[in-house]
Formats: sequence, structure tokens, C-alpha cells
Amino acid sequence: MTRRPLLARYEALVAGGALERDPAQLEALARLEALALRLSEPKPAGVGARLRALLPGGSREAPRGLYIHGLVGRGKTTLMDLFFDAVAVERKRRVHFHAFMAEVHARLLRARRASDSDPLTRVARDIAQEARVLCFDEFAVTDIADATILSRLFTALLTQGVIMVATSNVEPRRLYEGGRNRDLFLPFIALIEARLDILRLDARADFRLEKPALAEVYFTPADDSARATIDALFAELSGGARGAPMRLRVGARDLDIPVAANGVARFDFSDLCARPLGAADYFTLAESFDTIIVENAPAMTLERRNEAKRFITLVDILYEKKTRLIVSAETDAAALYAAPTGHEAQEFARTASRLVEMRSAAYLEERAPQTSISPV
Repeated sequence: MTRRPLLARYEALVAGGALERDPAQLEALARLEALALRLSEPKPAGVGARLRALLPGGSREAPRGLYIHGLVGRGKTTLMDLFFDAVAVERKRRVHFHAFMAEVHARLLRARRASDSDPLTRVARDIAQEARVLCFDEFAVTDIADATILSRLFTALLTQGVIMVATSNVEPRRLYEGGRNRDLFLPFIALIEARLDILRLDARADFRLEKPALAEVYFTPADDSARATIDALFAELSGGARGAPMRLRVGARDLDIPVAANGVARFDFSDLCARPLGAADYFTLAESFDTIIVENAPAMTLERRNEAKRFITLVDILYEKKTRLIVSAETDAAALYAAPTGHEAQEFARTASRLVEMRSAAYLEERAPQTSISPV
């Protein structure tokens, strides 16, 4: 077996045309390779090893995790996936950060119902027993409920020896920028900077915007013509079903679907993004339907930043789950959020990029529902 498994897999992707060799990616790959090799080393066993660990300087320092940040489409997720596939650790997990936090909150609810004296410590201990290595994709903090528990949660995980690798569009000091009670979140930033190596990935421009063949699943403007086209798509994808309202259970509450049939759900933008919905709701939708239709997405400014944040989360989750997305919008994806600065403006650049990639043949073929949409 090669001692450079990540590099070998990367070169195979380059040879197959899926990637172009990039110096910045190779630098990040080397850091991930070193961590993978360190984690793959067998732990010293026996009484002697345990006794040496009790002596000053006798135990090996735990490997530091890695936090990789950079602009959208630079290959962060691809590199982390190469690491995850190659690292020879039995207990490992790769998860989208929104999904992880939704799961944490669900576990906390169960622990509180069981009258656990310290629910957060219990949840952290359970997670640490399940995974020695945690890989987080799209590390982003937008919810105050997440922000208030992250420092304690991750301190507990790191104390129990969990190694973390994360990708993000922002450097740690910009996480939860502009969020409520951000001062309570600052210890978490200090923890990340102290316990993980921070690497900026300055690779070439976003490759997703270069995809040539795109399907007609994004319609602008959101007028009568767009609605008629979406009516026809709904009929085609649902096998001619009329569609009807339905209800899904999300935790302890219900999520209403205005129209659904045969794996297709149809919403107005306001149904999903003007209401106080979150990652758990969007994950339930992504797991329940092959195709989500969102109509009448407006051009948003800073005054509608909460709607923009929800739309960012929705697209991230549908993308992660390879759910097909059909949209009618007031304007092109790149212009949907017009605020010139701020955290959401940078995050929305990723959303616009993904809305392009989600129209490509490669994306549409990954989750294979009964009826296909062909690129034009």
C-alpha cells in the first residue's frame, strides 16, 4: 500500500479530468496526508506503554486537527473527502455541520427528558465513543442556539480525544460574525485557534461556474410563464399526480407541505424561508423527497438577511443530500442577495455557485429518481 494514499487518489482524479492540479490544493493535501498517517499509526499497547504515559513527557501529544477555510469552489470538500476515505481509523464520521448540530440538539432533548444531570457532557461523551475522527463540511454558525453551546461541546469532545477536520468559507475569527450575544461565542473561536491548525486554501477560481451543460430548473423572472413551466415539470416528475398537502414530523412538531406527490414537494419561497424554520426542517425535506420546488424567490437585501440565511441553509442541505431543486426567482442566482458586505454576502456566493452546479448533469444524475431532467 502506498504511503501517500491521499496524493495517489488526488492524482487519479486529476488524470480522470475531475480536477486540475493546483499548488494550493497540494499544500493542503500534504497537511491532511500527514494527519492521516499520524492517526493511522498503531497506539502503543501493554503495561509498559501505559506506565510511560504517566511519566513527564512520556505520552505522545495528541494530533492537532485541521480547519481549512477559503472561498467557494476551491476544493475544500473534495480534499476533506479524500482524507476521510484514506484515514485508517475505524471510528470516523463525515457530516455536514448543520446536520451535526441538528442531531446534537435532538440528543440534548432526549437527555433532558431522561433527567440527565449534565446533558451536554453526556452527549459529548456519546459522540466521542462513536467517532475518534469527526470531519465537518461547511462549518458555519448562524444560530444562537448553536453558538451558545459550541464552546462547552467542543471542549468536551477535544478533551476526550476526538480529532476534528473542518471546512469553512470563513476563517475562525469571522464565525458567527454579527450574531446576537457574540461575546459568549468568542471562547469557542479561541478554542478552535488553540487546538486546530488553521489553513487558508487559496486555490484557483470556482470550477463549478465552468460547467457547460445545464438543465432548465432555474427560472427568472418568476412570472406566469415560469409558473406554467413548473406546473408541467411537477406533472412530469410526479407521474401526473395532482398533488395534495401533507405533514411531516420534525422532532416534537409538524412541518406542513403545501403540495406533494410521488417524491416531489412544492413550496412558495415564503413557506420555507420567511417562517422560523431551520436545518432540522430542511434535512427532513431532503430525506423525504427527491425533488424540492421553490417558487417566487425574491431579490433580497440586508433587510431580509434572515430569509437569505434560511435560503443559504436550505440550499446547503439539499446540495449535501443530492436533492434536486427547481427554483423560480425574481433575478439570477448571483444577484438574489444584494447586500454588498457582511457574512451572508460571502455565504451567498457559495449558494449562487451551488445553484449553478445543481443544474449540471453530474449533479442531477447522483440521486436517481424515476424521472430524469436532461441538460440542454
